[in-house]
Amino acid sequence: MPSQIELYEEMCRLSSRMAAAARASDWDHLIELERGIRSLRDALLAIADDGNEAATDLARKHGLIQRILDDDAEVRRHTEPWMERIFYFLGNSQPHRELHLASATESGESTTAG
Repeated sequence: MPSQIELYEEMCRLSSRMAAAARASDWDHLIELERGIRSLRDALLAIADDGNEAATDLARKHGLIQRILDDDAEVRRHTEPWMERIFYFLGNSQPHRELHLASATESGESTTAG
């Protein structure tokens, strides 16, 4: 089983690739990488933390976690505007349809298919 530091290092590599995928709008690859991160996170949670890490290991872990968080922020900068557009589109599709139906009814158009 890999050590905690090895898992954090692999998570950091994947998070960097996730940021690159987000910048390239490669959503499928981003999702695939996110699954890998999730798997590593689950493995990390399964390892008991005995609290006996050397100061250098703690500093290394802190640096890796900070890079992962920075990459996460980068991913969010690219995905949140896209998600907002999707939610706007989905959120406005029903009222738009209802407005069209109401307008069609007022004008005497048929609102049923066929």
